[in-house]
Amino acid sequence: MTILSDRRAGLFTGSPSRTLHFLPSTALVLDGLVVAASAGLAAFGRDRLPMFHAGSDITSSLDAVGPLIVLGWLLSLGIAGSYRMSLFGAGTDEYKRVATASLFTAGLVGVASYLAKYDLSRGFYFLLFGIGLPAVVLGRYALRDALHRLRRHGRLQHRVLIAGSPSHIDEVAAVLRRESWLGYRVVGSLTPAHFTDEETSSGIPVLGNSDDVTAAVREHGADIVFFAGGALTSANQMRRIAWDLEHEDVQVVVAPSVTDVSGERVRIRPVGGLPLMHIDAPRATDASRWGKRLFDIVGSAALLVVASPLFLFAGLWILIHDRGPVLFKQERIGRGGREFACLKFRSMVVNAEELLAELHEQAGYDEGLFKMKDDPRITRPGRWLRRFSLDELPQLVNVLRGDMSLVGPRPPLPLEVAKYEGDTARRLRVRPGMTGLWQVSGRSDLSWTEAIRLDLYYVDNWSMLQDLSILTKTLGAVLRRRGAY
Repeated sequence: MTILSDRRAGLFTGSPSRTLHFLPSTALVLDGLVVAASAGLAAFGRDRLPMFHAGSDITSSLDAVGPLIVLGWLLSLGIAGSYRMSLFGAGTDEYKRVATASLFTAGLVGVASYLAKYDLSRGFYFLLFGIGLPAVVLGRYALRDALHRLRRHGRLQHRVLIAGSPSHIDEVAAVLRRESWLGYRVVGSLTPAHFTDEETSSGIPVLGNSDDVTAAVREHGADIVFFAGGALTSANQMRRIAWDLEHEDVQVVVAPSVTDVSGERVRIRPVGGLPLMHIDAPRATDASRWGKRLFDIVGSAALLVVASPLFLFAGLWILIHDRGPVLFKQERIGRGGREFACLKFRSMVVNAEELLAELHEQAGYDEGLFKMKDDPRITRPGRWLRRFSLDELPQLVNVLRGDMSLVGPRPPLPLEVAKYEGDTARRLRVRPGMTGLWQVSGRSDLSWTEAIRLDLYYVDNWSMLQDLSILTKTLGAVLRRRGAY
């Protein structure tokens, strides 16, 4: 989505999002506290740590320079634009600006001390920026996390109007509903004049025609107007509407007919006054290269060593419980449609497969991987193992031998693959993963359609940073036990 006009993004007259006015000042106060605390810790560490101790107290020499460094750091953050309203809530630009400004401050302090021949303690200098830079970034992350939590609970919401054809309106509204952390609350839609229904097929009320955007904004107190496909008939009409909304304290957003494309694959390049969106090719090939494979080999080997006590404990408990096999092998489909034996700790009774048909009938099974809450086939050790996803630890062996990856789409059953239609088969272009977007987004609570959408998004938008992010979030998903049964 391309923001065409965010000059007045901080104004939210007449809506709960008015509180967002305080985000820049809150961030400024938070940065100031973090930088000041980092300076205090740096001074304390310089005087107390033996590696820096030089027999002299530097506190008195920092009485004047210390506050100047703190103020200069905050000034650099402001000049870098890290307090712009449009940065808060989403994207990596905020973190990039904060890191760049912090590195600039470090360089400026070093050069200024050299030119002024000021004897600034090197221990203090390295501790200050070694502690302060990551601390400022983490502070911004904490502020964003708090904002997302409030938005998920219905606070600090933007009031949104969507203009366009009914089908495009429903597509945009579905994305905004799904990503509730963005804080976009759709209050209504504006459709072409020939559409006379009172609401779209997904239930979005129609508040007027797309030609009457300015009047609708005034009447319903909208903060943001999304222009989806079919909203306008010409570029001139878009320009006139932007002029009309110039004094209405509202953001204008164009939502192109492109979904499930990561920001790393999108570049906006204005040419002759025309903002052109360039979309890089899908990254399924990148997800299969040696870098990811090397990461899988090293990561799985290290985790096998660390988790070896858990392997021993789980294996003994399963064996003692019913004298059955410790491991359960199930045929799954891997990269390129190749079958492999997916390993798990056995969490069900020995004759679990024989009871499956009856459970299918009871649960009304239709398609996808079959899971049910309170499955009577699960054993006592199996219930504990599943609660924390420990039953999947043997899949580290699958990763080590190349059947799977640490991160990737969920490994499907042959029965599922036989029913694949259309684009669904794209998920087989990469190795399946022990964890993935499906794991950190709800696991068994996800619908079949949503699970496939997440898998395809991963395949098309792979990056190593995304893999690291998923691995970090997996720990939280496992501890919360959301969708684990």
